[in-house]
Amino acid sequence: MTPISHWIFFHVALVALLGVEYLVHLAVPDIHRKAIYATVLWVSAALALAAILSRPYHVAGATQYLAGYALEQALSLDNLFVFLLLFRLFRIPAVRQPKVLFWGVAGAIVMRGAFIAGGLVLLNHFHWISYAFAAILLIAAVRLLRPENPDADSTQAPGWIAWLTRLRPISENQDHFFVREPSASSGQRGRRMATVLLLALVAVELTDVVFALDSIPAVLSITRQPFLAYTSNIMAVMGLRSLYVLLAAVLSKLRFLHFGLAAVLAFAAAKMLLADWVEIGPLASLAVIAGLIGVTIGASLLAGEATPAATR
Repeated sequence: MTPISHWIFFHVALVALLGVEYLVHLAVPDIHRKAIYATVLWVSAALALAAILSRPYHVAGATQYLAGYALEQALSLDNLFVFLLLFRLFRIPAVRQPKVLFWGVAGAIVMRGAFIAGGLVLLNHFHWISYAFAAILLIAAVRLLRPENPDADSTQAPGWIAWLTRLRPISENQDHFFVREPSASSGQRGRRMATVLLLALVAVELTDVVFALDSIPAVLSITRQPFLAYTSNIMAVMGLRSLYVLLAAVLSKLRFLHFGLAAVLAFAAAKMLLADWVEIGPLASLAVIAGLIGVTIGASLLAGEATPAATR
């Protein structure tokens, strides 16, 4: 049982890191430099946490944490493609995208914690659930093999907005999640309206729920220790915002990445299916995950930018 002090320390440190990131945001004007500094901050914090965890959980526990962190970081790359499509769908400019991702990640922390707790309860009470989780991972792996085009023209946005506007007026304002639009009648403040920025946030939150159905079973194939599963997942998700800013421009060049992600999910499924007969340690898991992603990214960069039909 993990002491409550560990949970408190982790969340206090998380708030402190967010404060440091906010100060970086204020001090650095360039959006890409901000993203570089924030990525270094969160990766350094994740590695520092691994060193801290090596004392109470020993080297084996710290390795499980690192393997879970690497796994979630790898799967998060697929999230970036979807975020790119969503922002193009709602036509959110680059300067507003970090705001949506910040609040999206805040909601993801709560959802991931609940999903991990629920998954562990099921695994501890029903052994057959591990086979169900493995099936979910295999389905997700097959889904990743279907090519999608992140450069596709987002022509659906006007239709979405027009349909939602018929239900409830939606403001085109992208500075805030809610605004008061001026009323046609003089002297009135107008009605409070949701904005397109809020629609993008809701879409990001719903997308994270879908991705959690893949990533939570995957991380539970690495470790069943709640604190290690939770911290590895959250640290990876926290770095997702700055990683998106850095990689958004090169996503179309990673033409083979979806093969690597599919292989990672299939590997996690195999671990769950064979757990009663074959034990694959966290160090071996970390090596396999890093190897699969490294090979597919390297192959993508060597092959050059994908054609529209082949891009994930």
